[in-house]
Amino acid sequence: MGNASCILVGCIDQASVGVVEKWGRFEKLAEPGLNFFNPCAGQYLAGVLSTRINSLEVKIETKTKDNVFVQIISSIQYRVVKQNADDAFYELQNPREQIQSYVFDVVRAQVPRITLDQLFEQKDEVAKTVLQELEKVMGEYGYNIEHILMVDIIPDPSVRRAMNEINAAQRLQLASVYKGEADKILLVKKAEAEAEAKYLGGVGVARQRQAITDGLRENILNFSHKVEGASAKEVMDLIMITQYFDTIKDLGNSSKNTTVFIPHGPGHVRDISDQIRNGLMEGKAGSSGAHHD
Repeated sequence: MGNASCILVGCIDQASVGVVEKWGRFEKLAEPGLNFFNPCAGQYLAGVLSTRINSLEVKIETKTKDNVFVQIISSIQYRVVKQNADDAFYELQNPREQIQSYVFDVVRAQVPRITLDQLFEQKDEVAKTVLQELEKVMGEYGYNIEHILMVDIIPDPSVRRAMNEINAAQRLQLASVYKGEADKILLVKKAEAEAEAKYLGGVGVARQRQAITDGLRENILNFSHKVEGASAKEVMDLIMITQYFDTIKDLGNSSKNTTVFIPHGPGHVRDISDQIRNGLMEGKAGSSGAHHD
């Protein structure tokens, strides 16, 4: 009579690990692939654990140092350590609840020490603290905490409205400052442009007067050389009469419908030339007197 043997075949998926028991006690871990078990010897596959990364979202409600109630949403990524799969299989019945409890404990111990503004600024540091504490605890149970993210920080609705109003007020104030600076720059540039225009206008008028003076001087010299016996005074009177009639002509040719009443006659022209000549003589006399003083 031959010896009868009983062999059981089991297949374990990739990214998984099997827990093999013998007579109710842990014997070994089974690798992914085809595995053989001997039920006659009390050997069997007690269970299979996935070594893939799992994600757990935890919502914690707590209070900050400045008495603001906030809701913090955290995302924890964890996985079974393959070499310690037996600890994960036997030690924890519900690892998700255990992780959540530790996250609650650590966050509620850290957040009340800081203000709301500090919480927003230091959320990565809070997540790092939670990660360190979870690694210590969950490592003993065969789990590794891969990463923790503080996904969102949600203050109480009334606090959020107040924060939005403060932010809006600050932005309006900053916009007013920028607008004031812009208006100031425009005024300065406008003043500079007006000053430059006046300067250039003055330069143009001065050049125009210089050109007129040079032209009169040249005309007087040319006329005196060509007409014998003509004095400078007579030439000046003649030029002024010519300028006077040219001015009347320009007024008549103007496109504007404006009536201008001016005295007309040879005597008036002579009076104008006398007034200009007397003014020049008085100016020269005054200048000489000032030098003598």
